[in-house]
Amino acid sequence: MSGTGEFAEFLPAYLAEADELLASAQKDLLAVEESVRKGQAQPRAVRELFRALHTLKGLSAMVDVESVVSLAHWMEASLRLADQAGGRLPESSVEPLVEGLRAIELRVRQLGAGKAASPAPANLLERLEALGPQVRDVAPRRARPVKLDAETAFASRLTPSEREQLEGGLAGGQRALRLDFVPSSERAAKGLNINTVRERVAKLAEIVKVLPLSGPAAGGASLAFALLLITRAEDAVLLDAVGGAPATVRSLEAPAPAEAPPEDGGPGGVAVLPGAAVFEEELDEPEVRRGGGLLRVEVSRLDEAMEWLAALVVNRSRLMRAVAALTQAGAPTRELTAILQENGRQLRDLRSAILRLRMVRVGDVLERLPLLVRGLRRATGKAVRLELDVGDAELDKAVADRLSPALVHLVRNAVDHALESPEERQAAGKPAEGLVRLTCHARASGQLELTLRDDGRGVDAKAVAKAANAPAPDSSDALLDLLCRPGLSTRQEATRTSGRGMGMDIVRRIVVEQLGGELRMETRKGVGTTFTLSVPLTVTLMDAIVFECAGRRYAVAVGTVEELIDVAGVVRPAGADGLGLVERRGAAVPLVSVARLLDAPGAADATGQGAKALIVRQRGEPVAFAVDRLVGQQEIVLRPLEDPLVRVPGVAGATDLGDGQPTLVLDLGALGAARAGRRKRASRAGEWVS
Repeated sequence: MSGTGEFAEFLPAYLAEADELLASAQKDLLAVEESVRKGQAQPRAVRELFRALHTLKGLSAMVDVESVVSLAHWMEASLRLADQAGGRLPESSVEPLVEGLRAIELRVRQLGAGKAASPAPANLLERLEALGPQVRDVAPRRARPVKLDAETAFASRLTPSEREQLEGGLAGGQRALRLDFVPSSERAAKGLNINTVRERVAKLAEIVKVLPLSGPAAGGASLAFALLLITRAEDAVLLDAVGGAPATVRSLEAPAPAEAPPEDGGPGGVAVLPGAAVFEEELDEPEVRRGGGLLRVEVSRLDEAMEWLAALVVNRSRLMRAVAALTQAGAPTRELTAILQENGRQLRDLRSAILRLRMVRVGDVLERLPLLVRGLRRATGKAVRLELDVGDAELDKAVADRLSPALVHLVRNAVDHALESPEERQAAGKPAEGLVRLTCHARASGQLELTLRDDGRGVDAKAVAKAANAPAPDSSDALLDLLCRPGLSTRQEATRTSGRGMGMDIVRRIVVEQLGGELRMETRKGVGTTFTLSVPLTVTLMDAIVFECAGRRYAVAVGTVEELIDVAGVVRPAGADGLGLVERRGAAVPLVSVARLLDAPGAADATGQGAKALIVRQRGEPVAFAVDRLVGQQEIVLRPLEDPLVRVPGVAGATDLGDGQPTLVLDLGALGAARAGRRKRASRAGEWVS
């Protein structure tokens, strides 16, 4: 299929759904592999993986993507057997399943690019087909008795995988419980229904199954829900999560049988109690969650809404200028000003609503990194553990799409360059398994800070300097500058994972130039390396400080400015290097003239003593950027400068302040760093730069 013809109208929805299913399948397959390595069963992950591939096969058949149907069919067949075997897979089956997922992802990407999906590789199909007998040979371990105090119909609804899941929890020292939730109008008024209860309980326990019960229930109700759980939480905590009485908690565990199987038992020796409620059709939790009040919207439609919002913001700026002119002319504008203020509040609310629509979870952006590390682990022969601690942080979809390749390069470098081999680590007194840890949190300034830390060998400054044919760096910043040089690589030969000198150059270009963020590095020999990335949560609409310099107006994002100060206590005027010193709460801070940085007319005689200065962090240290006059704070629409012929380091883009004239939006930290870099290079060449 090429995405044209009778199925073309269904292709966008298919691609979006397939991408979600593939992401879920990859996560579950990695969980299965981890359990296989430990010799444990993973029934829940096997079942979720089976369901994802089953759904993907059905969707692909609907739009006639035969190659994906074939691949998913044989993967699904072996996973069905694994599900029936209690969630166990042989270790030899993991690699073919990973290759199968990659083959499906490749064909989905081909369709997304408007190409025909290539046929499924015959040898891969043969290997996937051969998985069935291998899975059948994996016999589940002897079941541990689980007491189900309900009638036979209840016990019969437990699949072997679900039973294995409960028994595995018991074997791991957890408790297997049945938690009954009784809905009522009073609880519904407090926001307690089966969906919210499931979300609350999921934070305390692993939910194995949810079953509705019809018939007399506690408290005189006619409907209740039984949640089968694995948990370490106390009964009181679980009862509080479902609103308290008449909810009940019962243990599913029974002592090992000492006698013959019970005469009236259900399947597998399950006890049957008379007079129990009748269990209706089970709630299929993953399917319910997938459609749970979500609406999939194309990003292009959100971009269109953002464009219209941007136009409204510019028109509001024009209206403000017009009202200011009328006021200056003596016209009565009190009511008009009040309307304008209310319009400003409404626009801010609309902006927040649209930006929330565009936000994606950072965890979703990073969901492919574990699979990347798995591939690197096999390619390099290194033992690596990836830890992700990102919480519920969110950022704009446009920022996420740009940031993802930078994180991929950093993780690849950490595994391939930074981490030692298991033998080297043990010889140095380290664990054989290396650690790569990625954390992030949102800051109040509208920035997202991500930290990637490894416990490897650290960056060898001398080796980097030799590869760059430059003097040895004297600081972490100087070392980072060398690492980010285009084409630099410490590898003599290119491998499948590195050696082409395109890693850190791309990272800095994305983080600093494209996103207007900040990139820092700290490294210690034999201890490890830490990269810190600070990027804006959104790059389209922002609050900015507008100022004048050498007769022209400029803007800078509010989130990048730490403080505004008066340039009154100049400690040392600017010298030939353009740097002065200004006092800030008893400490001397470097002072730079923005006009001089921009080579504005008349800036050659600038002393760097403007009326105001903006304090901006440059590589972690405060720097004061002197300006002639502060105009005020204003909401702006940032238009990036995409053309490489007009792209300048330190210029984030342009905006319209409402006067119809383009105004440059500056990144003062990057602008100062670029000027300092030019000065250093010129001094090494024996030149002089003002």
